[in-house]
Amino acid sequence: MKIKIGSVEENIITRNEFSIEKAREILKNEKISVLGYGVQGPAQSKNLKDNGFNVIIGQRKNTLSWKKALDDGWIEGKNLFSLEKASELGSILMYLLSDAGQISFWKTINKYLTKGKSLYFSHGFGLTFYKKTKINPPNNIDIFLVAPKGSGTSLRRLFKQGNGINSSYAIYQDYSGKSLEKVLSIGIGIGSGYLFKTSFKNEVYSDLVGERGTLMGAIQGIFSAQYQILRENGHSPSEAFNETVEELTQSLMPLVSEKGMDWMYKNCSTTAQRGALDWWKKFKEATIPVFRELYNEVASGNEAKNIIKSNIRKDYRLKLEKELKDLHDSELWEAGSVIRKLRPEK
Repeated sequence: MKIKIGSVEENIITRNEFSIEKAREILKNEKISVLGYGVQGPAQSKNLKDNGFNVIIGQRKNTLSWKKALDDGWIEGKNLFSLEKASELGSILMYLLSDAGQISFWKTINKYLTKGKSLYFSHGFGLTFYKKTKINPPNNIDIFLVAPKGSGTSLRRLFKQGNGINSSYAIYQDYSGKSLEKVLSIGIGIGSGYLFKTSFKNEVYSDLVGERGTLMGAIQGIFSAQYQILRENGHSPSEAFNETVEELTQSLMPLVSEKGMDWMYKNCSTTAQRGALDWWKKFKEATIPVFRELYNEVASGNEAKNIIKSNIRKDYRLKLEKELKDLHDSELWEAGSVIRKLRPEK
């Protein structure tokens, strides 16, 4: 289906155009090995399995993720194997380890990438920054990606509801001449709402900017700043949290999701409309330099360098837990914990 946004025309692939039955037929002779059972692995593997594809799991034994796979019903020796064995058995290897995990396992998986196999990613990091990751695949395999625009948890939840998260897709290397039909089949198989084309580089650039920007980093920064100013001026934790987070997530964002920002404005008070329209450009002007700096850091490879350096530290997990605990224990999110419990049961 072709869509036009302004002067830009794009082609997207919907479930109506590319059916699940067509996807199953294309991949009927493929054994799909999902390597890694952490963030995206559980959702993508279970959705593929439920959609009738031949799926096995590869995971390091005696880890929490191995136990989770067992708890989810995967059976050791039948459809749950070590990373090495699953890499050997699969014809399509879905490389869903963390970026750091992909780097450390690369020398091992590389020997299983024999002629005619396919290598699948859900993130363009490893290949885009190959000079830093040392991930250099052979030239006699297919390489492609599908990147759901959401967490694995959301991908699975929406799949079970009969809905789907939109995903991007890209082809890095088309050895067989059949990479397009393979990548679209997996994209539909994991439950994508629709698929839009990108490149490995554009996927990782937009993803890293988004995660650090409006999806996670910027939004937490704005939450924290507004909450602090309200508290400094005598507002209670409950009032500050409700005006900063609760009203946004529970009332306004669903309206934006439904019909857009202008429609949300129309369904707010005239006082709110006027204030929002007067102030949004000031926030844009204040943050444009930060976003420009962020994009440049991503494009230069500096952000990738910092990620790799941090993630390979032996004490990374300990430091991560402390940072997340500091967030959890902050008054902002302590207020959130209390207020979420007060929401009426659905």
